[in-house]
Amino acid sequence: MANAEHSGRPAEAFGSTAADTARARLRAARLGLWLLAAVLAVRQVAVVLGTPRGERLTDLETWVGPDGVLHVNGSLYDSTRFTGTPFGGLVLKPLTRAAEQALGWGWTFGTLLLVAALGLVVARALPQPVTRRTALLAAPVTISLLMLSLPVRNTLWLGQTSIIPVLLVLLGCFVVRDWRAAGVLIGLAAALQPTVLLFAALLWFTGRRRAAAATGASFAAVTALAWAAMPHDSYTYWVHHMAGVGLGGEADALANQSLHGALLRLGLSGPPEIGLFLSLGAAVAALGVRRAVRYARDGQLLLAVALTGCAAIVVSPTTWQHQLLWVLPAVVGRVGKRASDRYVWPVAVILVMTLPAKMMLPNMAVLYPLRDNAVLLAAVAAATVLPFLPRTSPYYRAPVPTQYARPVPTRWKRVPLLPFLKRVLTRPNLLLELLLIRVTYAAYQQVRLGATGGTNTGGRARAEAHGRQILDIERFLHIDIEHWANHAVVKVGWLRDFFDFYYESFHFVVPLSVLALLYWRRPVDYRWARASLGFATLLALVGFWLYPLAPPRLMPDLGVIDTVHGVQDFSKPDYGTLTALTNQYAAMPSLHFGWSLWCGLVIAIVAPKWWMKALGLLHPFFTVSAIVATGNHWVLDAVGGALVVGGGFGLSYLLMGPRARPVTATAAARAVEPAVPERDPASR
Repeated sequence: MANAEHSGRPAEAFGSTAADTARARLRAARLGLWLLAAVLAVRQVAVVLGTPRGERLTDLETWVGPDGVLHVNGSLYDSTRFTGTPFGGLVLKPLTRAAEQALGWGWTFGTLLLVAALGLVVARALPQPVTRRTALLAAPVTISLLMLSLPVRNTLWLGQTSIIPVLLVLLGCFVVRDWRAAGVLIGLAAALQPTVLLFAALLWFTGRRRAAAATGASFAAVTALAWAAMPHDSYTYWVHHMAGVGLGGEADALANQSLHGALLRLGLSGPPEIGLFLSLGAAVAALGVRRAVRYARDGQLLLAVALTGCAAIVVSPTTWQHQLLWVLPAVVGRVGKRASDRYVWPVAVILVMTLPAKMMLPNMAVLYPLRDNAVLLAAVAAATVLPFLPRTSPYYRAPVPTQYARPVPTRWKRVPLLPFLKRVLTRPNLLLELLLIRVTYAAYQQVRLGATGGTNTGGRARAEAHGRQILDIERFLHIDIEHWANHAVVKVGWLRDFFDFYYESFHFVVPLSVLALLYWRRPVDYRWARASLGFATLLALVGFWLYPLAPPRLMPDLGVIDTVHGVQDFSKPDYGTLTALTNQYAAMPSLHFGWSLWCGLVIAIVAPKWWMKALGLLHPFFTVSAIVATGNHWVLDAVGGALVVGGGFGLSYLLMGPRARPVTATAAARAVEPAVPERDPASR
């Protein structure tokens, strides 16, 4: 054994086994990500080609003329639906009506190939140095994000060419080495999307002046060629429509995410709006190119290209949704010195580029300007103000680490099931928390709204049948007090007003207040409480799907008075004043009571004084009284709410272990220090 120990062979074998295991896991992760990208691609194809003709590839169909070729006998811009440049129309003219039937299939699969090529180029262009894991996983992750992004989905749906300019620019910047070929590629991209000419400035100021000159020459040559072949269309596009302004839709439409569109939506018009747009656009272009040049010289060329593309989005008179792809590569920029802050910008970009704007911000009038211009604001922020870290910064590769508590000992050999979910001692990033909470709640609303048990009429019948089942169970248990409590409260005016106010006001105010106080005063308990609340809400969604239930106020012939929403017209299939806003049949379990019980338990556990604990436990008592007295829930709904809350705390304990105890700053510092092994007494 001594010889074996000194020979090092067992250690080598052990190290080899660990390395082989790591490589196997990496290969499995890579295969899984490629499968995910393939599934997303298949889904996009199925969605597009499964849609009836006339509702898909609508922009592509505008290019097909009545005589078999693309508007040979008429102008491309007669209907104003064609938004491309005359050069784009010239390239597409050889397509004939004989190829129209195959055009949808060929265009869709061709676009998917372009997306795959774009993802491979972006993965190859990541700022160096990158780890082997990042290099192997970057391509499938990038392609998956592209497939999920709204610009790519919009391009596939409409049959647009907006991916081609982005790919041509990236090929010219990262793949092609010859300056002539690079300039020609970027010049062709500018001929398809004129604001891409901004990249000529990036090439010029980064020392690639011959490529910049080739870009300008190529753009001028192909534009002149298109003018010679189609003088009327070229005049219409470049002079009458001022490089596409007014084509494809109203300039103040929400789909136009340019600075010009935002100013029009704010109510500006005429010469003042044009002057402000030109001055602000020039400032954004100058600042964006200046920042891009700085990051290009720093070795972050992909970030520089993304910032230039973001500036091009802002200064274009019209930037439709399928042309917004330039924002997504900006995800490679690193912002923040702390490791916990490093995820804010990537998460924000991915959410903005993949989710509808309504999911990002609440439906409040004061937030409409932010919600309606979410992508534009992201592009402006990236191009002008976000402090991306240079590679020379000591925090670029080594941010301030997150503090973790010591891992808890395993209980019953299985708890926690996910030990990699470490217990964080520091406060999470507030902006990231607010963003994720908002998006999660918006997704919860969508799932809840869709859990009707089928159609509205079918869901109503099923929910009422379940209501009769609940009533029979309560009668058997002698707890059917809904009718009695409702009519008793209705007779006392001030009591009815109190319960109505409590039902409508405290459902969101108290949980948000508890989360806010925990975030500020006890961040460790905040993470534990937030996870428990999330698990409980997820379990409640399962209940909504599996058991749609009509509340007492929506049960015909029961005689319960709806004190909050008013009198219901039971003769209409979609009765209920909130039917368009929320699922009326998501009553089991009651999250009104579940969230209030969560608040009461959290306060009872973490509050330092007994009267605080007692006050916290009063909230679920008042809530259960309100939901029954107002006719909005059955007594058993509250039981269901209690069960999902218990399940939420149980899942949190099972997956992540017991709640971490509050610690002082000194104790937190000691917790993150590596434990020093005690010396063997025999060695002293």
